[in-house]
Amino acid sequence: MSTETRGKLFLVGFGPGGHEHLTFRARQAIAESEVVIGYSTYIKLIADLLDGKQVIRKGMTEELDRATEAIELARAGRTVALVSSGDIGIYGMAGPTFECLRECGWRPGDNPDVEVVPGVTALSACASLLGAPLMHDFAAISLSDLLTPWPVIERRIAAAAAGDFVIALYNPQSKRRTWQLSKTQEILLRYRTPQTPVGIVKSAYRKLQHIVVTDLAHMVDYDIGMLTTILIGNSHTEEFAGLIVTPRGYANKYDLTTHEALPGQTPGLSLRVGEALPGEAE
Repeated sequence: MSTETRGKLFLVGFGPGGHEHLTFRARQAIAESEVVIGYSTYIKLIADLLDGKQVIRKGMTEELDRATEAIELARAGRTVALVSSGDIGIYGMAGPTFECLRECGWRPGDNPDVEVVPGVTALSACASLLGAPLMHDFAAISLSDLLTPWPVIERRIAAAAAGDFVIALYNPQSKRRTWQLSKTQEILLRYRTPQTPVGIVKSAYRKLQHIVVTDLAHMVDYDIGMLTTILIGNSHTEEFAGLIVTPRGYANKYDLTTHEALPGQTPGLSLRVGEALPGEAE
């Protein structure tokens, strides 16, 4: 009979940083944890939730150290929360942690138990501040070439642009990386008009939040850094009253005033307030 003390490792995404966007499960996981590990800036954002806990702060480039220490403590029987802002599974710490778990031979059911707790990612947080830019197909691309070669990133930008996806740019620029955003603009202008709406959001839902609505021609004219996310519309995206909206295509099928199907559409089909749309229940 095994006497092993099982530990628990929570991989927690806590959203933009404000507690109003922290999920119930994320708050519960942090409360249950004896140890909380994270990048020092992330720890500051949730400092008031950490009273009485062992807190381990790590630097920006110490992702593997964070993952390894969290795993070791959990394997020793501790309950550990490894935290990231946004969603920990989107450009967050879930990836490197599972890579480290794989390397040490861990499988689901082994010690420690691992639970991924999703959070509101920067993509959706920034979109909510801009209106409804993500109402149709979109792609997220990080411009950081620290881990991904630039030629790969460039091909992804071109493919997303050619496919007419709304594009979200993570990590668009830093003090060291100063030319990639201009190159991205150059690629996008091969496929989109200079008037394509662009939303630039810095520090969404944090104290230094700043929002700019501009266009593709002027996208690089603003103060942009690692805390900025950029949303670039597709060929149908519209700007109005300082907001950005990507139509889903309802206006092609319905009169938006009467909600009746347009001539040539499915006979007798109408769109009524509160009704499910065709395909919505799938």
